[in-house]
Amino acid sequence: MIAETVCSAVSAAGLGIAAVTAYRKRFLSAARLAAYSLVPVGLVLTGVVGWASDTAFSLKAWVGFGVLGAAWLMFMGTRAVERRAGGTRKERKAAKAAQREAVAPTASAPSLGQGVRPSAAQPAAKPKAAAPAEDFSDIEAILKKHGI
Repeated sequence: MIAETVCSAVSAAGLGIAAVTAYRKRFLSAARLAAYSLVPVGLVLTGVVGWASDTAFSLKAWVGFGVLGAAWLMFMGTRAVERRAGGTRKERKAAKAAQREAVAPTASAPSLGQGVRPSAAQPAAKPKAAAPAEDFSDIEAILKKHGI
């Protein structure tokens, strides 16, 4: 009964402030204030206020809130341990992908060839001749321009 009276008084005060605001030609703000002012009365009429007051004085409801809080703490604790142990989810995925790519795809395939050693089949290849000297005159000009 007291909660309904308080909600009605809050709504009446809010509608009064909205009327004064509308008198000052601030219609958008007045409409917003009127909307906020009607919320407490709407909550009383739907029964939410009665439910909330019954819940606030119920031991069973408070035990339920305690269980929900414990579940939330456990969830957040496991998340913290997971983050400390393995970094972010992207880092763990990248590490798994790098581990898969570390092994060559043909490393585990059996060799079906004759088993000839490469050194016996072919003599060692001679290193290729050095490439012709490249023209670095443009790079030298840039370095001289900057005093290097």
